Amino acid sequence: MELRPLGSTGLQVSPLGLGTVKFGRNQQVKYPRPFALPDDRAVLSLLALARDLGLNLLDTAPAYGSSQQRLGRLLGAARRDWVIVSKVGEVFADGVSRFDFSYAHTVASVEHSLRTLRTDYLDCVLVHSDGDDGAIFDDGAAIDALRELQRRGLVRAIGMSSKTVDGGLRTVAELDVVMATCNLAYNDELPVLEAAAARGKGVLIKKGLMSGHVADADMVERSFAHVFAQPGVSSMIVGTIDPAHLRDNVAALQRALESLA
Repeated sequence: MELRPLGSTGLQVSPLGLGTVKFGRNQQVKYPRPFALPDDRAVLSLLALARDLGLNLLDTAPAYGSSQQRLGRLLGAARRDWVIVSKVGEVFADGVSRFDFSYAHTVASVEHSLRTLRTDYLDCVLVHSDGDDGAIFDDGAAIDALRELQRRGLVRAIGMSSKTVDGGLRTVAELDVVMATCNLAYNDELPVLEAAAARGKGVLIKKGLMSGHVADADMVERSFAHVFAQPGVSSMIVGTIDPAHLRDNVAALQRALESLA
């Protein structure tokens, strides 16, 4: 799988990134079917398969339950083979999400992620928006904290997992990477992708398969083709704990990319 630049960050990422929420959290999620968390052996097997298939991007977050802790314990020396994207702002505990975009919490969150992932740097950290992107920017505390952590070398690239067009555009204007939503049924944020392409900023796509609600093989391939037909897309994040599902996604992605060549 040919790697793509993540904007001008200097990072190279696979066009398919592995979302890891299902490694650590199965409460209050929007997937169409319930699932049990995989055991360590299954996670290790899936990570090995993902690398064999050419993936090098892992997406995780403090809000993903035990995902970061499990990755830190299981990756070991293989950590250097992965580009790891984490987040700040949202914490999930006792079945409830809460948000904190203060300077102190942002710094503490990144430091906790470094410890739990057992690494001395994070490739990319995104603000995990609560939906009020503008307020996060206007307050500025979380952004200022990420800039300081980047200056200290603890974080290579910073950005936001935004939820509005205006928030996405501000992310593109002020930060390194935007995580935006794009799929066959939702294209409101295409101006964000166009702006990112024009400015050379990194673009990660979330919900490209509508949080697992796109299951038909033809629709999956069409979804990949739609996303990667848009300008500036670096990678699309898809979460799975099913090896067959992962293989099918890679095959569908490759067919879609060939159709666009």
